[in-house]
Amino acid sequence: MTITIAVAGKGGTGKTTLSGLLVRYLIQHEPGKKVLAIDADPSSNLHLVLGMSLVQTIGDIREDSRTGVTPGQSRQDWLNYAVRMAVEEGDDCDLLAMGRPEGQGCYCAANHMLRSIMDGINAGYDYVVMDNEAGMEHLSRRTTRDVNHLLLISDASLRGMAAAEAMLTLSRELEINVRNTYLVVNRVIGEMPPAIRAKAEAMGIPLLAAVPYDPQLVEFDGAGRPLVELPADAAVSVAVAGIAEKLLTQ
Repeated sequence: MTITIAVAGKGGTGKTTLSGLLVRYLIQHEPGKKVLAIDADPSSNLHLVLGMSLVQTIGDIREDSRTGVTPGQSRQDWLNYAVRMAVEEGDDCDLLAMGRPEGQGCYCAANHMLRSIMDGINAGYDYVVMDNEAGMEHLSRRTTRDVNHLLLISDASLRGMAAAEAMLTLSRELEINVRNTYLVVNRVIGEMPPAIRAKAEAMGIPLLAAVPYDPQLVEFDGAGRPLVELPADAAVSVAVAGIAEKLLTQ
């Protein structure tokens, strides 16, 4: 059975970094298991964190489906082939990027086919880690909407916590079957401020971790190095390892 971990947060909270480091943990600690990373954020930066290439996205395929179908080939067959070719195969994990939102015109038929194809691809993996945008649009549009773990990421600010709370409300309104929902507060300097801790307690979901601010991560980002190359003893690496260990025991 596929274990799906969805990570959501507003821009700038570090959700893509945490997604990438969760993927790294699964690769290192779940040998023999197949891992798929899905970049469902239109900015499509997860491949940079993972140190992988990105040639084509589902958004590109959706656009090409209007004109690129080979004569004599059904649209379903063309989409099935195109999506499978868009999966970037890495040495240790695979990557699929959703890309830009829909353009003008109706994509209803293509979207329905794409959802079914992607669900079939997901089922071939032991773990799927999905980096979502704040609106969690791609989660809500999947045919299979089962999520084992939903991580809502905030920075250590009341504005960030308010955004996480809004995402919590949204997740309950969407037709998503979420088994466990957690809060993660990222980039905490020193002790978590009392106001942030009080807000976390008031949200009514477990605070899974307070991830410390890590200067090494900033150095890697500034140098353009893949964040999965961070040392195992880096503060953020240790924190994400703790998160993953908790998730895998649920």
